[in-house]
Amino acid sequence: MTKRSHGLFIGRTRHLSRHHKPSSLGLTSRIKSFEIGDKVAIVPKGNVKNIPHPRFRGRIGSVVEKRGSAYVVEVRMMNAIRQVIVPAIHLEKAQS
Repeated sequence: MTKRSHGLFIGRTRHLSRHHKPSSLGLTSRIKSFEIGDKVAIVPKGNVKNIPHPRFRGRIGSVVEKRGSAYVVEVRMMNAIRQVIVPAIHLEKAQS
């Protein structure tokens, strides 16, 4: 019988709880908007249901498109360019 994953938080909640402390989010953090080409930082916070994968935590990328209420962010990792779908709650404008 093979060992299988039970999701991001099952079995490893103690490790991830340090990085993703639930907090009360105000209205201004929920209605953020970004333009295509903006530089943003991926900062998981608040809602643990739709957080991006922890490997993208703190990465800076550029907004490629808007998809529903989320944004597609292009992030450079090593020699690859990855596209990540991130809700606006978990994005912040990057310092230029």
